[in-house]
Amino acid sequence: MTATPTSQPAPQQQSSLSFTEGFLLGQLSVVILIGAFIKFFIFGDPPSPETTASTRALARQSRDKGHRRSFSINSSPHVAGRSDVRHSSSNVLRNPPRLTTPIILAKTYYNVNAHQPESLDWFNVLIAQTIAQFRTDAHQDEAILTSLTKILNGPQKPEFLSSIKITEISLGEDFPILSNCRVHPVDDGSTEPDAARLQARMDVDLSDLITFGIETKIVLNWPRPLTAVLPVALAVSVVRFSGTLSISFLHSVSHPTPSTHPASSSPSQQPLSTTPTSLAFSFLPDYRLDLNVRSLVGSRSRLQDIPKIAQMVENRLHAWIDERCVEPRVQQVALPSLWPRKKNTRGPPSEEDDGLGVRASEPIRDIREEARREVEEERKKDREQWEREAP
Repeated sequence: MTATPTSQPAPQQQSSLSFTEGFLLGQLSVVILIGAFIKFFIFGDPPSPETTASTRALARQSRDKGHRRSFSINSSPHVAGRSDVRHSSSNVLRNPPRLTTPIILAKTYYNVNAHQPESLDWFNVLIAQTIAQFRTDAHQDEAILTSLTKILNGPQKPEFLSSIKITEISLGEDFPILSNCRVHPVDDGSTEPDAARLQARMDVDLSDLITFGIETKIVLNWPRPLTAVLPVALAVSVVRFSGTLSISFLHSVSHPTPSTHPASSSPSQQPLSTTPTSLAFSFLPDYRLDLNVRSLVGSRSRLQDIPKIAQMVENRLHAWIDERCVEPRVQQVALPSLWPRKKNTRGPPSEEDDGLGVRASEPIRDIREEARREVEEERKKDREQWEREAP
């Protein structure tokens, strides 16, 4: 008696059905993830400027809290060794009495506890005239356009970007307003008594529209050169800046110059080197910077004003400012000598210079003509290089 074999199609059909269900479920999961990424990451609504400003201020305060006590604006190896600097043995130049911060405040009749904050209206006028002249000069010779173009297309430009072209520059029309200035002593952690320096703090407020726009192309050079090209246009506008500015002077310090033969010379015989007096300024961490970022990505189907690009640009600009001029970090600018000198004198010639006026003006005229020729030659070279690089 022979048994007839029976077919079993049910397991194959069930296996095919489970594979189809898994494939469809996987594709649906990928679509959902891509949709959520596009909706929440690219086109998500950015937080309000007030919330962003308060969050950044709290982050700066918590980040820099541990550095405030250990940081000193005068901390340097030269300043630490000031006691070893040899003094002049001459008795002709009399040593002035030591001026401490309380003595300076008493001689200038300034009481840090009772003095009212100043408005700085006169200083705002001077700053406005300086900025207005800067804007006029920038429009006349286009020096700012040439300099920025050279910087953006310099050696630090990433390889995946083509040549960067500046499409818009607006230096604004309004001026910053400084107010509520007050002076108070600041302790740098020095061991000397009454060694605190004086610092002026003032509120700064600027409401304007300062715009800088560029356009470039993101080039994909893998697996072969120029595999894909994505045009990108970006424009950043500063709408408002407000904060507290701190200004102080760092006095000149004399320290021994390091010698090439330290064994043959003692510290008392080393020549002295003087650090010039500098102006130090910084902003408090609670400053506020409101930006307006416009973006355009693509050539045919374009994406406009992507929120995540705006957030990335804002975070980068805030980090750039925080790393340079937000307390406890400061910017130092060396000041020139204020001693009256003949070469810095401007105005009508005096009686002593009447006979030398013609001869003295000839070298000045030659220097100006030489400088003008150098500027023209440099502009000509830049123009020729730009024409060669242009497609």
